Amino acid sequence: MPAPKETVRRSLLVTSAVLSSLALAASAAVAAPKPSGSPSASPSVTPPASMSGVGGARLGRPGTQVNLASGVPVLPKDVTARSWIVADAESGDVLAAHNAHWRLAPASTLKMLFADTLLPKFPSDTKHKVVPADLAGIGAGSSMVGIKEEETYTVHDLWLGVFLRSGNDAVHVLSAMNGGVENTVKAMNEHAEELQALDTHVVSPDGYDAEGQVSSAYDLTLFARSGMQKKDFREYASTVRAKFPGETKKGKKGKKVRESFEIQNTNRLLAGDSDVPVYQGIAGVKNGNTTNAGATFTGVAERGGKVLLVTVMNPEKPEHNEVYKETARLFDWGFKAAGKVQPVGELVPPKGAAQGGAQPGANPSGEAGGSGDGGSGTAGTGSKPTASAPAADGSSGIGTALGITGGVLVLLAGGAFLINRRWPLPDLVRRRTRP
Repeated sequence: MPAPKETVRRSLLVTSAVLSSLALAASAAVAAPKPSGSPSASPSVTPPASMSGVGGARLGRPGTQVNLASGVPVLPKDVTARSWIVADAESGDVLAAHNAHWRLAPASTLKMLFADTLLPKFPSDTKHKVVPADLAGIGAGSSMVGIKEEETYTVHDLWLGVFLRSGNDAVHVLSAMNGGVENTVKAMNEHAEELQALDTHVVSPDGYDAEGQVSSAYDLTLFARSGMQKKDFREYASTVRAKFPGETKKGKKGKKVRESFEIQNTNRLLAGDSDVPVYQGIAGVKNGNTTNAGATFTGVAERGGKVLLVTVMNPEKPEHNEVYKETARLFDWGFKAAGKVQPVGELVPPKGAAQGGAQPGANPSGEAGGSGDGGSGTAGTGSKPTASAPAADGSSGIGTALGITGGVLVLLAGGAFLINRRWPLPDLVRRRTRP
């Protein structure tokens, strides 16, 4: 019997998608050579006239790219960021963007790539005693979680320090466990290339300002999208507060006592602040701030079954928490525009996914690490983080975490990934009332 028309159509689409992916990779290699020199530092610097074409030609153009039409809400006027992007996390559609491929200093948002690269390396219950060499080379004025020499920490503790407090000390200890900073930087650059994040060049694994270290709003969004495929990444990114081990001291009776102290996530859309409310549906991801980068942020949020990613880099408006306020405005626009606006480009899949393989860095359970309990999720129990109760390890999760509910979709079977350009996130845990 002749093949049904739908089967033939899908086969043609798959073939077309494969050819397009190969052509895109070839053109990207020419259009996006590894950057050299120092990252842009002045907010008055204008974007290049032509940037990378990864994800679509319009994303390589300077200025705002959006397809406004009847029924599509107007973009917010009070967005001053040098670069930003609004994208559908699952379909990969870029709904709107502004200088999406402008290579800028990324600050601690680069820790998303660090986590996506290293999370699979160590089970969460692995213990490590910190030696002085582990903390060598940390930049002056770095954000720190408070790691002490000669103290022992679990990998779980260290990742809490990375995600919640953006601790460069935690990054350096994990890098030391991974063979050192140089080896970790090499691995991060290789993973960025696998993700087709060709605007990115890593020099320092923690995002601290360094000569030649650059990324883009487009690439940071790719890092977030890749990381959110992993259960432990989602749980760390959505944890509001947790207990962190302190320094061992002698108690009143001469016995050694090690108490813990509370750390809170510095993502203001997740934890809130005096002038920034918790954003409805927020589930992470990572913020940053340095001299060269200014304020940077990538967030993921879900409403009504839609999951959006927004990245904002260096708002020019000098208001307190401005990066979060502009992110919230773009989220609001994105949720109103979703389903109405024609995309201006797409978030490309990793090379492995484009070739029909499994997503990089995740096992079938959706967890990044490998431990005796089947993964390296933060709780180590397979339970979902919720806002209504603390996790098993005492850390407080938020109900907007993109959790696991049994069988996780890793990639759609066969050619469906290429046909739909989808990289589906696991089932969503709907927002619950904060305790």
